[in-house]
Amino acid sequence: MKKLILIALLVSFSLSAFAQRSDKDWYLSVGVNAINSLGSQSPIYHPEDWSFQNPIAAAVELNWTEKFAIEQSITFNGFTTENRIDSDYNNLKEDYNYLSLDTHVKYYFGEHILGDRIDWLELYVNAGIGFFHIDETNMSANLGGGVLVWLNNSRTFGLRAQTIGKFAFNHPDSGYDDNHYQYHLQAVFKL
Repeated sequence: MKKLILIALLVSFSLSAFAQRSDKDWYLSVGVNAINSLGSQSPIYHPEDWSFQNPIAAAVELNWTEKFAIEQSITFNGFTTENRIDSDYNNLKEDYNYLSLDTHVKYYFGEHILGDRIDWLELYVNAGIGFFHIDETNMSANLGGGVLVWLNNSRTFGLRAQTIGKFAFNHPDSGYDDNHYQYHLQAVFKL
């Protein structure tokens, strides 16, 4: 619980520090997420077994330059007794809730590949740190990427799909709270 309070305070202070720069673009995204915690190194291993219980995801992003942004996200999900976690092929003994708070730096690189002719599609990579809780609490180093498709010419509304690999700091001793993948599908709104 102390780690959760510390992370929440850190996020609050960092977002208020960024809020002082009102000349930059802010975005809000809301949508769903799925978790692949099946113990495989493959990010697309058995999608039918991914967790998708109460899969709420939300994030705030600040683009401080044309190519770089910082994002703070919160996600909720869960595991039922019908799900598997890692190599636990037996049904879980109880239901578990999933909470994640992640801070990422994003680099938008699509212009290098697509040029200026396709401005409605943005590709990015992201890296950062995260806090997550399933049965216990753990921190993670995160690495991922995604695509953002703008649905209007003014680039104020779009859809985003992204994948994040989460590498737990206490991996050998973490029980269910260890390495996993998380997938997001979200609507993005310019604020």
